[in-house]
Amino acid sequence: MYFKSTFFEEYQLDEKRVTLGRTITETDFVVHAGHTGDFFPHHMDEEWCKTQPFGQRIAHGTMVFAIGIGLTASEINPEAFSKGYDRMRFVKPVHIGDTIHSEITISEKGDAKRPEMGTVTEHVEIINQRGEVVMVCDHLLLVKRKN
Repeated sequence: MYFKSTFFEEYQLDEKRVTLGRTITETDFVVHAGHTGDFFPHHMDEEWCKTQPFGQRIAHGTMVFAIGIGLTASEINPEAFSKGYDRMRFVKPVHIGDTIHSEITISEKGDAKRPEMGTVTEHVEIINQRGEVVMVCDHLLLVKRKN
């Protein structure tokens, strides 16, 4: 993790970065369930899941989001502030043993209410080891201008 100042003018549309991967473990399931209180059988009951069409436990969507976005935090930009996330979709299930990584593409730039700032949208795709997109969202940033 490191700091890298990037101002609004330096963001380029379609610029892309790719993170390292992270394998999802049973410990991730248990810890996330404990943090959130979400002990639904879809996540925690291996035997019940064997009787369901998906056949195995499914990762909490919020856990996939948290880990996938956490992977993007290898670069800290002190000139930008996160405004939140839009258009989040869980596209495919993630299971214990899957390895995910994130791909971030600059998809939009625009003006902000404050003239010394601009808005940047990073389109985030979280992808499994088979190259399948499992989650998508847009990360909204408020970024300082150079001038």
